[in-house]
Amino acid sequence: MNPVSESVAPSRQQETPQADDHVKEISPGRRRLRNIAVALFLSILFFMIFCFVALHAYIAWVLSNPTVAPLYSNPKQAIGVEYQDVTFPAADGSRTMQGWYIPAEDADSKKTIVLSHGYGANREEVWIPMYDIANYAHRLNFNVIMFDYGFASHGSKEVATGGKKETQQLLGAVHYAKQKGAEQVVVWGFSMGGGTALQAALVSDDIDAMILDSAFLLQPDTLYHNIRQNIPLPRHPSLEILQMLFPILNGTSLNQIPYQKVEKEDYPIPIFFIHGTEDTKAPYEIAEQLAANQTNPNSRSWIVEGSHHELIFREHPREYLRRVSNFLGDIRLAKQEEIKQGESGEGATLPSP
Repeated sequence: MNPVSESVAPSRQQETPQADDHVKEISPGRRRLRNIAVALFLSILFFMIFCFVALHAYIAWVLSNPTVAPLYSNPKQAIGVEYQDVTFPAADGSRTMQGWYIPAEDADSKKTIVLSHGYGANREEVWIPMYDIANYAHRLNFNVIMFDYGFASHGSKEVATGGKKETQQLLGAVHYAKQKGAEQVVVWGFSMGGGTALQAALVSDDIDAMILDSAFLLQPDTLYHNIRQNIPLPRHPSLEILQMLFPILNGTSLNQIPYQKVEKEDYPIPIFFIHGTEDTKAPYEIAEQLAANQTNPNSRSWIVEGSHHELIFREHPREYLRRVSNFLGDIRLAKQEEIKQGESGEGATLPSP
């Protein structure tokens, strides 16, 4: 038995090294395949991340650089009123603004309406249409200022900042109205022009009243709401990526836009909020919230069932102008009453319109 066992043992001992040698031969190949697979996976992952971030960079760039059509007319050609080409500095002196000044027929008029156009438009904003609004204000014996924000200026265009720079530009128009002799300045804002007016009124006492049509306030909810209309991106991390990219592409962080303060502010001046329930760019609930914060007795809101972003005047022209007329009339009556009671020593109890 011992010879047999001795003869078998060596053969088994010889098989084991051969198996080990075989394992040693295929291990490097498997490692190479594994390394290639990992490298391929990481390459695909990094490429997808790059594409995802690049898409957000493109969105941020497009939002910061809206395409704006050139001016096609002027107040004389469009509505038959005399006007002046004017320039004035932004309130912070950062740039020169260009616009039109339409004097009231009554040379002694001390009332001026500053028209604040929306994003992606210029002072003409044809879909409103702005010329009709200007003509209406002119007929009410207001001086009218129509001007281009920096992002709409074809002479020296700059990026759109959601109100950061535009606030100073709007205040430049308000200050110009004051220099022309205005004692009462009403800002009539549309879309982002309305959101800019809300920001401007936080830092200036020179605005006496505001009419805000489809006011758009740039904040995370409205930003994502608008992006979602076109591209089904996830809320997170899309908002975080965009907030990281905006300071790089247009020099403005969302944190520099005082949307939280605007959403809580009770403005001392009268404000007329006009908004449509079918507004897909600026949800009407925001306008309702802003209106609910106001305690000025002349402030009010008109939420129009079924109307769309910046198209309320087109959809309900007579009702629109009637309500605006009532608002402006109430402001004038409040002003007169304040003066009368002020002469009798009782004016301190009344709000200043």
